[in-house]
Amino acid sequence: MSNYTEADLPKSINHEEMVTLSDGTTIRFETNGEAKDIYVGDAFCANVQLFPGNDYLVEAGGKSFKVTAEFEDVITVSAA
Repeated sequence: MSNYTEADLPKSINHEEMVTLSDGTTIRFETNGEAKDIYVGDAFCANVQLFPGNDYLVEAGGKSFKVTAEFEDVITVSAA
């Protein structure tokens, strides 16, 4: 599993990868059909389910990050 950092943003990741933000918060996802189940931190249950073209704002370490579900089997994490 590849692990990227906040310094790599914006970054598109697949379901075997994750992004670790500067405060240690992780962002990862699992595919659920066309939808993407987004997990933030150590969450056991998905924080949100996104369909392609939709996004979700994550607040971590006093900063905002946008998670966008893409039509491919990836999400894009970027600074908001």
